[in-house]
Amino acid sequence: MAIEPVLVRAGGTEPLYIRRFSRTERTLHWVHASAFMVLLGSGLVLYVPRLSEAVGRRPLVKDIHFDTGLAWMLAIALIVVLGDRRGLRRTLRELDSFDRDDRLWLRRIPRPQGRFNGGQKLNAALTASFALLFAVSGLLLWYGERDNRFRFASTILLHDGLMFISIAVVLGHLYLALIYPSTRHALRGMTTVRCGATGPGSTTGSGSRAGSRRVSDNRRDDHRSRRRRRADRPRRRRPLPARGRARDARGRRR
Repeated sequence: MAIEPVLVRAGGTEPLYIRRFSRTERTLHWVHASAFMVLLGSGLVLYVPRLSEAVGRRPLVKDIHFDTGLAWMLAIALIVVLGDRRGLRRTLRELDSFDRDDRLWLRRIPRPQGRFNGGQKLNAALTASFALLFAVSGLLLWYGERDNRFRFASTILLHDGLMFISIAVVLGHLYLALIYPSTRHALRGMTTVRCGATGPGSTTGSGSRAGSRRVSDNRRDDHRSRRRRRADRPRRRRPLPARGRARDARGRRR
């Protein structure tokens, strides 16, 4: 994914904006989010008896739920095949690099972060895991209605449990994206291409470094600064052995 240069208005006092996500990444995000909302709404209608009675037409809602799941999987596959695969692989490597700095950041200890902070990496891992488990358990539920050999009691428990956890995760995600003052401005990066920062290389409200291309950039800079500090230190002269020291006027070695 190509990162555009930081843009700033005249005077240097206006907020900085930088391209954070590619078109492929934004399309992937909104396709997944839209499909999840349809799946969540139809799933709640099928799960909650009062909603099921109010809406009615249960077979139609079930078909919408299943067909949306199939369309979601097909759309994700098409985006990966036709989109910027190199950029997606680079983003995947950045999300997969969960190190000590990310763990400290999650404990609210300030640490340098790359394009994604520790919380965003954790959210991405949960989203990918839940999507896979939803797809597998949903296919087993659908196929189990047609073949009793694939009907398992734990499948419905897994599918329902994932739904409750996903609701909590999505509510937290929406709160940070739409309401929380320190992070809601970052939504620009997923809607209007560019998100804001307070200065070159500064951190956004989500804790991500706006001008950073990769997580390793911060580590490389820290390593170079440590090397410069070591080079600037005055070197201590080691004392010569007694045999090589000069003698003073009284014959004693200095």
